Amino acid sequence: MSDSPSANSASPASATPSDPPSTPATPRSAPESALADAVREIEHHVAAAGWDAPVRVFALVRTQAALEASPGLAEQLDPQVLAAARVQPWHLTSVEQEGLPEADDLESLLAALSWPATVDGMAVTVERVVLPPHAEAAMPADPDEALRYLLAHPERTDVRIAVGALREGASWCALRARTHDSDDEVGFGPDLVPGLVQAVRATLA
Repeated sequence: MSDSPSANSASPASATPSDPPSTPATPRSAPESALADAVREIEHHVAAAGWDAPVRVFALVRTQAALEASPGLAEQLDPQVLAAARVQPWHLTSVEQEGLPEADDLESLLAALSWPATVDGMAVTVERVVLPPHAEAAMPADPDEALRYLLAHPERTDVRIAVGALREGASWCALRARTHDSDDEVGFGPDLVPGLVQAVRATLA
């Protein structure tokens, strides 16, 4: 989308991903489990479109409530999804948002977002360039020089981050590296990117 922030812009340290967990993370509650499923599906959907993509934003709504408000939605859902939604109160449907507000970076974009009470959560996907700690420590302070440093560094790694959060407090993250671009090598956990989790939660306040 032309008005989305650059996918591979330099990011503040607070938005830098931490290392994925060495063992698969397990959701601890029904809302977190539903959010984990939604974030996994969103990341898989975005991954199918390939790399070098813009920021994408999704509203998350509880499917049962959406069906009550718009019964016609049932005709648009896969029968398996519909069956799952009928027995899982926290089953979530993601709705990609078009026409995002213009913003210079992801942080500014998220700060400009707000949601009606009918939205139970939101998710965002973004690509970042990350460096090992020793290389990050030498990054120039000037944003333009930092971006050139990132893009030219031989140890750079491109990653796709998907972060979702619910009004009730749950969060979930998915992290895929371009060098390990496989569905079975995606890292998952509730707080892999703390700064971005916090920014996503703030849009729901």
